[in-house]
Amino acid sequence: MARTTRQRAEILEALDHASTPISAQDLFVALRGDGASISLATVYRQLQRLADEGVADRLHRDSGELAFRLCGTGHHHHLVCRECGRTEEVRDCRLDHWASEIAREHGFSDIEHRADFSGLCARCAP
Repeated sequence: MARTTRQRAEILEALDHASTPISAQDLFVALRGDGASISLATVYRQLQRLADEGVADRLHRDSGELAFRLCGTGHHHHLVCRECGRTEEVRDCRLDHWASEIAREHGFSDIEHRADFSGLCARCAP
């Protein structure tokens, strides 16, 4: 695990307070607005490290932009509200058997998977 620098600590704190997953650009703007002395490149680099370490999750928005959020440990998926961005971790993975079966049919092994499901949360549904 990387050592905790001031910038890493500021990013972790900002992620912890974000109500929905946040892009690197939006995180940079928020940090600078709070008076942090940090570059956009540092924000990108730290978010990448946090994701590689399993501390943060990467979520793809419909626009293709990556958004980040702090996550729990272990294998999980996400439910993401298309309207408000609310995100819930889903620990119940019923994809393991299916993914293994499909992989075996195509000659693959040692399969990993990630899945994000988008829809409307109860507050945003009509």
